[in-house]
Amino acid sequence: MSLTSALDSARNSLMASGIQSSTISRNIAGAGSTGYSRKITELDNLPGAGVYVAAIQRAASSGLYSNVLTATSAAATQSAIYAGLQKIAAATVDDPQLDQSPTAQLNALKQALQQYANAPDNTTLAQAAVTSAKDMATALNQATETVQSVREGADADMKTSVQNINQLLSQFQTVNTAIVKGTIAGDDVTDYLDQRDSIVSQLSQEVGVTMTIRTNGDAALYADSGAVLFDKTARAVTFAPTTSYSASITGNAVFIDGVPVTGANSVMPIKSGKLAGLARLRDSDTVTYQSQLDEIARGLINAFKESDQTAAALPNVPGLFTYPGAPTMPASATVSVGLAGAISVAASVDPALGGNPNLLRDGAISGNPAYNYNIVGNGGFSARLQQLIGNMDASQPFDATTQGKPNGSLIDYASSSTSWIENQRKAANDSSQYQNTLLDRSTTALSNVNGVNMDDEMSLMLQVERTYSASSKIISTVDQMLQTLLAAVGNP
Repeated sequence: MSLTSALDSARNSLMASGIQSSTISRNIAGAGSTGYSRKITELDNLPGAGVYVAAIQRAASSGLYSNVLTATSAAATQSAIYAGLQKIAAATVDDPQLDQSPTAQLNALKQALQQYANAPDNTTLAQAAVTSAKDMATALNQATETVQSVREGADADMKTSVQNINQLLSQFQTVNTAIVKGTIAGDDVTDYLDQRDSIVSQLSQEVGVTMTIRTNGDAALYADSGAVLFDKTARAVTFAPTTSYSASITGNAVFIDGVPVTGANSVMPIKSGKLAGLARLRDSDTVTYQSQLDEIARGLINAFKESDQTAAALPNVPGLFTYPGAPTMPASATVSVGLAGAISVAASVDPALGGNPNLLRDGAISGNPAYNYNIVGNGGFSARLQQLIGNMDASQPFDATTQGKPNGSLIDYASSSTSWIENQRKAANDSSQYQNTLLDRSTTALSNVNGVNMDDEMSLMLQVERTYSASSKIISTVDQMLQTLLAAVGNP
């Protein structure tokens, strides 16, 4: 090897060492930054010229990264569902001191009726029974308000989620364009790649997403339903929020590039992410529980209905419990949407409204004497009260689509409703914990591949320093040799 070749090789080695040292410093500085991946200096050799830096690459694993995205979306789904169900359960079935659950209220009402039936001439017990009935109606009213409040909150959060998605897609487009241009120009785009991965990770919290890499580092994004989120340009994600909810209101769908991805009419429904969890909470779980509450209300009206006591064959009418559709009875075994929010105790029996609580014993609560059970006006008459207690225990049909007990007593159905909401909450909590554990493990596995290990970096820095020192010594030696040669040539 000539002295010139040795000098070139040493000089190139110094340059490569400098870039390696800079990359190591970059790794050390980025070690604590979220989303930073370790950078690796790729070296190559040229005959007669020594080593040179061929490229700077990232430590990455597409498979592990994909696992992290999937786990992130799944965890966000269950977390959104659990948070909503927790609010409902806490307000309607989880307060043992106040006994606000429908089952507890029904048992309290049954007990008050039994006490009244044991002393039907006691006006105080009559008033206590009516108060218990009012508590029952109030519990259903408040449960409905809670359910609709959760739906309203989910809708508002869906609006925020859609805004976040559009913002992240806009950021993704900017970074993706920089990556494509930088790749074509041969620039170091590893920091842009980190930024893009970070954006997609944030996006996966909102909606299940997959990323496909194409020529020159270009990427396309797809929702887990197959809907295109980004392909050359960001696709619009749109949603019209509903500001106020009642049981009869159906929330609007979310659209990706004009295609509905949530709701009953969705042709490409999204499966995971916070947005999917919120949509399920708003449109499915809360709607089912509201239907169960409505069926409890309908069952109450049915159990306390009044029948014609004459030969006129008049139709049954609501008695102690009534609703805006009275005097018509609600259809049997069919959900009357929003009934739990509208049920009330008849004013004619409510002392606070000037009513007579003894009508609970005698009948004709509806105001029609044809429905009077205590025809002779006997103060010790208890047959009607015992009949009402029996009606609460009697089997009646319930709408099978509500996922409650299709046939059984009113208390049985209310208990099955409580079990359903508790099971849904527990399932969401268990799934959330599992998905978060899976996410932690997936994130750790990815970090082991692309994370910065300070010990490794310091060890590599020592190797680079030794290489730098050796290259410097070669240059110094070649310089001395050249000076000696020039001196010899100049002094023959």
